[in-house]
Amino acid sequence: MVGCCDSSKNRHARKHWEEQDHPLIQSIEPGETWRYCFADDYLVQ
Repeated sequence: MVGCCDSSKNRHARKHWEEQDHPLIQSIEPGETWRYCFADDYLVQ
């Protein structure tokens, strides 16, 4: 699990995708349910 988002300073989520080929992320913020796929540039809300 990467506890960071693509808008953060070091963009850990994107780096994780590029290095590990794990394209899916999802919010862990309370009340948020979105998911995002880097490979397809697709947001699911």
